[in-house]
Amino acid sequence: MKHQAFWDASALAPLCIDFQATPEIDEFFQELDIVVWWGAAVEVRCSFARLERIGQLTAAGAADARVRFDDLKRRWHEIQPTPALRDLAERLPARFGLRAADSFQLAAASTWTMHRPANRRFLSGDLRLLEAARQMGFRAIAV
Repeated sequence: MKHQAFWDASALAPLCIDFQATPEIDEFFQELDIVVWWGAAVEVRCSFARLERIGQLTAAGAADARVRFDDLKRRWHEIQPTPALRDLAERLPARFGLRAADSFQLAAASTWTMHRPANRRFLSGDLRLLEAARQMGFRAIAV
């Protein structure tokens, strides 16, 4: 059985886009089961649409990314929204200076670990979110 890790949207999107995938992120994908927050799918789809809109992803590339993403979604573990998760997310912007979506990501990760994140992996491309995760006790991994 593979170990689990929490992946934020900035770590998930590159798994689906050819030019963004790196050997490192592919290795993490092979080694770690993916845990995400409930809204991650919307964030990732938004990133595909933004990349297509600004011309960094062709229509065909975006379609391929969506197909890969749909396959990826069937294999991950999703942390569902709860009042307790929302309450925690409400406290995180003041503590760490996070945006709303990042606050939900970190609150979901904390919920996944039952608020005992010591050495649990948290993957992200967002340095502010990684620092907040590290301060909470996660093993923060930049991708």
